[in-house]
Amino acid sequence: MQEEEAPLEVQLPAGRLRGRIRRGVAVFKGVPYAAPPVGDLRWRAARPHPGWSGTRDATAYGPSSPQMFVEGGDPVLGGHGRPPFDDDCLTLNVWTPAPDAARRPVLVWIHGGGFVSGSGSLPIYSGETFARDGDLVVVTLNYRVGPLGYLSFADEADEADEADEADEADEVEVDAQPANFWLTDQLAALRWVRDNIDRFGGDPDRVTVAGQSGGALSAAALAGHPEAQQLFQRVILQSPPFGLHIPTAVEYRERVEAYLRFAGVKDADELRRLPWPQLIEAAGGLFAHTTRWGYWPTPFLPVRDDATLFRHPARTLLEGPAADIDVLVGWTREEANFGFALDPGYAQATREQVVDRIAETFGAGPAAEVYDEYARTRPGARPVDVLMDLITDELFRVPCLELAEARAGSGRPVWAYQFDLPTPAHEGRLAAAHCLELPFVFDNFDSWAHAPLVEGIDPAVGRGLAQSMHRAWIAFARTGDPNHAGLPAWDPYRADTRTTMRFDSVTLPVDDLAGHARRLHGQRPAVFE
Repeated sequence: MQEEEAPLEVQLPAGRLRGRIRRGVAVFKGVPYAAPPVGDLRWRAARPHPGWSGTRDATAYGPSSPQMFVEGGDPVLGGHGRPPFDDDCLTLNVWTPAPDAARRPVLVWIHGGGFVSGSGSLPIYSGETFARDGDLVVVTLNYRVGPLGYLSFADEADEADEADEADEADEVEVDAQPANFWLTDQLAALRWVRDNIDRFGGDPDRVTVAGQSGGALSAAALAGHPEAQQLFQRVILQSPPFGLHIPTAVEYRERVEAYLRFAGVKDADELRRLPWPQLIEAAGGLFAHTTRWGYWPTPFLPVRDDATLFRHPARTLLEGPAADIDVLVGWTREEANFGFALDPGYAQATREQVVDRIAETFGAGPAAEVYDEYARTRPGARPVDVLMDLITDELFRVPCLELAEARAGSGRPVWAYQFDLPTPAHEGRLAAAHCLELPFVFDNFDSWAHAPLVEGIDPAVGRGLAQSMHRAWIAFARTGDPNHAGLPAWDPYRADTRTTMRFDSVTLPVDDLAGHARRLHGQRPAVFE
């Protein structure tokens, strides 16, 4: 059909764009939202884009942030980032039913990837289904990951922005040298949405920020930023790793210094002169340097500073103006199987090793009893199964529950879910692993053909569950309430009921679904204190 490739143009303050209509949805790809962070702008806060003359082609994705890449991908996702990669990566993509004056709700998607991988340009994150099925305007973005986004050089404070005094006050970071360059990118993208989305048929006053894993943590972090929290009204947090310790700049310094050693340089100035492939090679050394047995590997982390991230991201949604943001939060039943179930080394773990790992969380006294309590809930459990349940709880499920409990206790709106459908892939060892809910949320299984994670899922079950979840996400983005006609009644999470929607081949709300984990971990302090 002619409509499939029909061109269309939109005029923005920065310049004119030419996109296209694909399957009835208008698409604009590779749209710059900030100046290229290259040369001296490496490890600087995102700057406004200077604009362009003429009409810019917006029919192809922009490059992704440089990251590790293995041809053929990994045995779970089949890869989570693909070439081209480039420092000049700060672009976003827009899907809209029509670039008109309809002022539709806006859904901004922030990809995850352990702070080291991913891209808003991946087909699995296409906004086409949400735009078409939900009459939404959808934005996905590329932002700096790995060393380019998560290194901190606090000793350069006060010198980076001296040449930018003419910038508008609300376009300049409080501190000239923030620790979280990734967050300045995401904030710049939200500013772009505020200033431009009406030209794509979107309403800048009806914005939902959604993300998964590191992207969910990003969404929560943005809720705590004084400017960003004014730019959206709802958040969807899929598997946020709120159990992570978020270091201060001082605590993080050892990690940055180790990275400089692996890169063979003394400071950021020397690092800026290296081509990005050398930066990624050095990141491999930091992976090895920071890996600990029984912990999810996170060589790069967000950092608490005085400019961008003032407190733990989980706390941002409990205090101040962000407490009024509508929240939908959830996790998968076996999050940690994603990273540990297929590792032959962990398959050989012993009870003694796992008890010692439990002791690092609960203390030596109750560690053996905690092991036995986990084992009782999973008959026939191997030590690695207990370990994976522990990691799932302390990194994902329990801190999400703590967020829900705290918001419910203060009368703030929050909906909670658990994704329980196991994948048959790899003889079922992955179970309901981290990331498995994504194709259901986007309702785009055709974009996941490369991913071993979804192999063997019954098509009928997949279609039905995808409809339930996809429509719930659309409803929440439109109204702040995930209920729709094809879903059992989903009540908010309240202190007296703890209602949690259980997404599975049979989807039902369950009161206190994760009560075992909540009670087991209740004897220790909140993990995000």
